[in-house]
Amino acid sequence: MAPHLPAQQSGQDYRFERFRTRLLIDDMTFGRDALGPGSRLPEFDLPTLDGGRFTSRALGRRPVLMVFGSRTCPVTESAVPALKRLHTRFGERVRFVLVNTREAHPGQTIRQPATAAEKHRHAQQLRDHHGIPFEVAVDDIDGTLHRAFTPKPNSAYLVDATGTITFRAHWANDETSLHRALEQVASGNTVHGRSRAMARPLLRAVGHLPGIVTAAGSRTGRDVWRAAPPLAILGALSRLFPRLPADRRGPAAAAALIACAATAGLVVVLV
Repeated sequence: MAPHLPAQQSGQDYRFERFRTRLLIDDMTFGRDALGPGSRLPEFDLPTLDGGRFTSRALGRRPVLMVFGSRTCPVTESAVPALKRLHTRFGERVRFVLVNTREAHPGQTIRQPATAAEKHRHAQQLRDHHGIPFEVAVDDIDGTLHRAFTPKPNSAYLVDATGTITFRAHWANDETSLHRALEQVASGNTVHGRSRAMARPLLRAVGHLPGIVTAAGSRTGRDVWRAAPPLAILGALSRLFPRLPADRRGPAAAAALIACAATAGLVVVLV
């Protein structure tokens, strides 16, 4: 029997209005008790934008790639193009579902949704902004499903038809790891593992910060500067490479950005 959803964090705390350093720290690691390979899915039943349901009791016959994301998440911004490529290749053999969560970086233009109707509209904005060709499900206003997974802004889980998690990626823009896992499961092989890639996925996403700030509102930019100055600096410096897509600037450009930040004498202490 699938475990029930734990009451980890109140819904009000989950729906934060201002991005803080503590949220960034929480995003960086999974606890030992976090759901991962070998865990059973918790029970859930969510609406999808196409009028269907995404429910733990009827996942279907195919494996499921479940991804969490939001309109104001720069990692989601960098991940969706990769997910669309993976869907083109594996979509007939694997069910793809993006679960819309709380806004990762709410601002005065794109606010944290306060009602189920607002959250549904945010999910529509997310789908329309990216032209997502697969299912988009909408978590409840308190993020009950997301909280059960110790919420990360853009994690991904590969789930078999029995509802058991077989693979976990900390960041859904880790296309190489997801491609490898999907190729195995689409070929009928057993998958059991996780991707802990951290630096490269974050560097791949940081160039999207300026666009997120433009969409969400200037308050979002101020929050990022206060909570994570190095990321804010790297996001600003990424504009030095305007001719390159933000998620394809590559390790050389990322190294250059880091060097610039280091030259600026940027130091942050996470407490």
